[in-house]
Amino acid sequence: MRLIRLGFLLSAGLLAGFAEAREYRYSDAHLHYVDFFQESAGMDMLLKRMDEAKVEHVMFSGIPVAKKWHEDEPKRPRYYAGDDAAAYWYSATDVLIAHAYKQVPEAQRHRFHPFLSGFNPNDKNSDAHIRRMLELDPGLWQGIGEVFTRHDDLTSLIEGSTPRANNEAMTRVYHLAAEYDLPVMMHSNITSKRERNPLYLQEMEEPLRNHPHVRFIWAHAGTSMEIHRHQEKLDFLFDTLARMLESYPNLYIDLSWTMLRPYLTDEHGKPDRKWVELIGRYPDRFMIGSDVVGRFDSMGEYMHGFDRFLDALPEDVAHKVARDNFLSILPRKVQEALPASR
Repeated sequence: MRLIRLGFLLSAGLLAGFAEAREYRYSDAHLHYVDFFQESAGMDMLLKRMDEAKVEHVMFSGIPVAKKWHEDEPKRPRYYAGDDAAAYWYSATDVLIAHAYKQVPEAQRHRFHPFLSGFNPNDKNSDAHIRRMLELDPGLWQGIGEVFTRHDDLTSLIEGSTPRANNEAMTRVYHLAAEYDLPVMMHSNITSKRERNPLYLQEMEEPLRNHPHVRFIWAHAGTSMEIHRHQEKLDFLFDTLARMLESYPNLYIDLSWTMLRPYLTDEHGKPDRKWVELIGRYPDRFMIGSDVVGRFDSMGEYMHGFDRFLDALPEDVAHKVARDNFLSILPRKVQEALPASR
């Protein structure tokens, strides 16, 4: 009888454990529908991978530059870093995004959130271009970005001068973003490849301070793969972000690409308690993404890669980071039109 009772208790415990296992639905807060050659695996493949990975919503953006296949290069490069040929600002990326969005079946369209990115952040005409794009397709665009300012070696490949998040051209864009209630995703490296201090922090901090009515998403919290090739980990990042989150309620952090490791988890996937505590302190300010570029087969791997870290957060916070926080920064009209969460 005792054995039967013990077996029952063990079974009940196992069932309770399974019942407590979390299941997440996701918003991919950082996705590029096209690559650096403005090519894509296509909408059918994207929808398939979204459904497989339980990704309910995506930030749906292009790539604001195109990589040149230079006359002197015998082989077409596969990535912007494939050779020394330049890249150039490419506004037609937004035409491709708008066209793809309009091909989505009406019943699925609420899952896609187009961000406009095809403009030169050094050009003070860019705000006028963005306004024209907004007026051509009223209600289509739900954000601006990913804006490439300081971006590793890509910056040196782009023809023209180095863009800065705090230049006059971008200041005009921020005023427009506030007018249209659009969030802005910025790629602005916090430092250079070799400097072990937040060398470029002012370029991001100045817009946060000067434009409190603009919701800024800081892509990868200012980190990058190229920085990590030279510096395994930015020791100053945690304290810098903690201060900035307290100082700027309009700052949101995109945890895609280079943030999961070595920051959120160690090489074995164990969550870092400091980051768990920080996100718990600011539960509405972090979001996750895949940062896939034109190909979507790895979307599920990237998104589910966050699960162990999410499991370390309080459950309500975990669901916010996994899905809801991205939706909360979209224009109010878009939020009001979203179907109720199932």
